[in-house]
Amino acid sequence: MGSVISSSIFLLFVFLPIVVSLPLSTNSRWIVDEGGRRVKLACVNWVSHLEPVLAEGLSKQPMDTLAKKIVSMGFNCVRFTWPLYLVTNDSLASLTVRQSFQRLGLLESISGIQANNPSIINVTLIKAYQAVVSSLGENNVMVILDNHISTPGWCCSNFDGNGFFGDIYFNPDLWITGLTRMATLFNFVTNVVGMSLRNELRGQKQNVNDWYKYMQKGAEAVHSANPNVLVILSGLSYDRDLSFIQNRSVKLTFSGKLVFEAHWYGFSDGQAWVTGNPNEVCGRVTRNVMRTSGYLVDQGYPLFVSEFGIDQRGINVNDNRYMNCFLGAAAELDLDWALWTLVGSYYLREGVLGLNEYYGVLNYNWCETRNSSFLQRISTLQSPFRGPGLSEAKLHKVIFHPLTGLCVTKKSLLDPLRLGPCTDSDAWSYSPQKTLVVKGTYFCLQADESGTVAKLGIFCTDSNSKWEMISESKMHLSTKLEDGKSVCLDVGPDNTLITNSCKCISKDNTCDPSSQWFKLVDSSRSSGVERSLVQYLPGNGFASNPLVGSI
Repeated sequence: MGSVISSSIFLLFVFLPIVVSLPLSTNSRWIVDEGGRRVKLACVNWVSHLEPVLAEGLSKQPMDTLAKKIVSMGFNCVRFTWPLYLVTNDSLASLTVRQSFQRLGLLESISGIQANNPSIINVTLIKAYQAVVSSLGENNVMVILDNHISTPGWCCSNFDGNGFFGDIYFNPDLWITGLTRMATLFNFVTNVVGMSLRNELRGQKQNVNDWYKYMQKGAEAVHSANPNVLVILSGLSYDRDLSFIQNRSVKLTFSGKLVFEAHWYGFSDGQAWVTGNPNEVCGRVTRNVMRTSGYLVDQGYPLFVSEFGIDQRGINVNDNRYMNCFLGAAAELDLDWALWTLVGSYYLREGVLGLNEYYGVLNYNWCETRNSSFLQRISTLQSPFRGPGLSEAKLHKVIFHPLTGLCVTKKSLLDPLRLGPCTDSDAWSYSPQKTLVVKGTYFCLQADESGTVAKLGIFCTDSNSKWEMISESKMHLSTKLEDGKSVCLDVGPDNTLITNSCKCISKDNTCDPSSQWFKLVDSSRSSGVERSLVQYLPGNGFASNPLVGSI
């Protein structure tokens, strides 16, 4: 048994460290620690499956520095990739790090590893892999071992021979041997909390019957060799399809360890986010995700979105629009996840030396974050909103804004509603009459006129106090003014909440509705800012005047 400390610390978003008692298991749709308390996996992918077969970045920074950087960015775990041949191909497994890089002509990288991580330069590749896991453990970072591919190299295509059972490089028996060896190797390594059996099954041979046949065998092999780890199963079609589980459950001899994983990228739907209306595309894509994988949480299974990400430069419109939609869904479902990727640059990728990874949270030299505002956005999702053992407060709603990663907050009636850290969020209730009321008070959210600030009031029966989730995206909070005009909640200067004409409700594909996208998220997390009715009324005049309607 052991423990690690999960922490999320970034800028203003500060969460107290939580001791996680390991190993992990499952309780219905939740991943929980040994004490039964929910543990949310907020991971980042660290690549170690390319031709050099070494964790990327070790020529740029000491592994301990990178582990501490992971913690400082608020991640509590790493999805750590590995190629099958690392433990099944004797000629590859016997190579030292130096020899592996020499055979590829990566002499500059050798010098960098020698300078930054001299202890691994002359050890075997698997020993170096173990050293990284150990370093992460010393920094209280959980690890999920992800069998990404068979032959070392970039993944994936339908024709790379690594896609499905029976492909030229994907012998099912050899795969089970490799899983067993890795599970055995990391048995009793406390911070290794899960094993992802195979990344992105795909190709012409993929079929449901063979999926059940071999994934069940692989799961049993892993659990037999290492009963402590979560067993994580991917679906078909590049981890985008688990719809078949709805009609045919996975049959295993063990329980309390099964997790499913899915991938969700903007490019998974081509350029639809650019060519289509963002509300329509978000609604359609989200419904499809719920049909193919999201439904699993309602059936009582944990769902781990083990890959998602965007071009961190912020210049990819397709990615940007997708991310606003994704973050809304991830918050609403309170999913476990792993961001692609930690990597700032690669030793060698697809024949290119030192390729810059624009999806990486670290920059080319692995020194600084590539986009600090993006890390701020996802920081709210690095802690759970709800789950077993997290009943710090009664279940309530928070109003989450995916574009900023902030929530609706208010200090008092003298201050306007504005966006702020979700740790300071008010607790809201959403009534059957569609009013949004601050819990513990009589105050509800109201609209006044288009272009003016949203307000709180106590007369909550008029139309301007009733808010509906409209548009295809179901992320516009809309109400009707006294003149019958519909307006939507929006964000103005200084993150104040205002109401404006609703954006992109028509089929226009050139508009951007993201400032008006909100999610009502269920939460039992304490806000850290408990307010009574009196605290909302900061002056004696207000506190004693029951006729005050709104401010």
